[in-house]
Amino acid sequence: MAERRTIEKISEPDFVQFNDLASDAVGGKIIFATDEWFAPAANLLKRDPPQFIASAFTEFGKWMDGWETRRKRIPGHDWCIVQLGVPGIIFGFDVDTSFFTGNYAPRVSIQAACLDTPLDFSLVGDRTGMEASESERAAVAKLNSEAWQELVPISSLQPGYSDSCHNYFKVHTSRVTHLRINMFPDGGIARLRVYGVGEREWSSESAQQEVDLVALTNGGVCLGFSDAHFGHPRNMIGLGVASSMADGWETARRLDRPQKLQLDQKGVLQVSGSEWAVFRLGHKGVVSHIEIDTRHFKGNAPDSCTVEACVLTPEEEAQCVASKWTSAKWSVLLPTRRLRPHYSHMFSEAELRPHDAVSHIRFVIAPDGGVSRLRVWGRAVLDINSEGEAKSANQMTGQSKL
Repeated sequence: MAERRTIEKISEPDFVQFNDLASDAVGGKIIFATDEWFAPAANLLKRDPPQFIASAFTEFGKWMDGWETRRKRIPGHDWCIVQLGVPGIIFGFDVDTSFFTGNYAPRVSIQAACLDTPLDFSLVGDRTGMEASESERAAVAKLNSEAWQELVPISSLQPGYSDSCHNYFKVHTSRVTHLRINMFPDGGIARLRVYGVGEREWSSESAQQEVDLVALTNGGVCLGFSDAHFGHPRNMIGLGVASSMADGWETARRLDRPQKLQLDQKGVLQVSGSEWAVFRLGHKGVVSHIEIDTRHFKGNAPDSCTVEACVLTPEEEAQCVASKWTSAKWSVLLPTRRLRPHYSHMFSEAELRPHDAVSHIRFVIAPDGGVSRLRVWGRAVLDINSEGEAKSANQMTGQSKL
């Protein structure tokens, strides 16, 4: 393996606010695992939290919602290869051992690589009760994964009780496409969360091509919010349409709502409070239209929304994050608009205020409620450095600490 280095392990890290780049919801998958006797490695990447069913057994033993290998009786240790759904910069890991109390993996290490050539093999179907075949081992050996860069050195894990199951590891990487997860020597892990920011190559993009500037696949990331009681704002920039209310942003009901609600002359609910979420776009750009989808939120959609925007340098962004965004100076991009429940709203360029390229947006809903998807369509604007080369906005990635 590569030379080991020290790693900072913290209990309540800020990096958990970033996107999970390995989740199966964004296309993450397992392409190799040495052993999957009790439970398949694909479970590591499930978006939903792990669960435990005391009475559930399979023909191979106790059913577990995670990756669990057999008790090893041969030389070596178990490991698997993860292909990230969204290649990008990684800021931290959560190795979750939930419910693995007498059978958790005692130690783990994590290695990484950025592979330019797509891999043409993967694991399919239910792998419970299986181990890697000779042909699979021969194929994965070509990756030379034991020599990949080590991000997390061999580190102890805690058992899967509720007060000890989250094992956090802080890192800061360059672009990563694949991970090797080593467990020493065997055992179980419930979930692997890979928190980071997607990185896309923008220099080859046409200046006229419209893209979703805030999509997590394009490097969009949530940098702050007022409330996320039922669902995190980062869900709104996920892939495709939302699968349920759980796949969107939903706040608690505001307690400062008037006892009797009234509408203003424009039909907008008169309320004093609102909720907000701030996003850094994957690339600075000129916005052409905005899509706001309240799908699944049939009795709990917001009454109205506003979208604001600004341009920030990495240093200014860091100051705003430190001030919980109270120091940011916003300009209205989309004036207040009514929202309908369970409906996809498309706000055209004609409804937007005139603006230059922007790097950050603040999405404001009133008074509270849920939104499943937010799309900010526009054209990326490349900065030109002194040498006349396109300079990617991804250079801003990771400048701020949440």
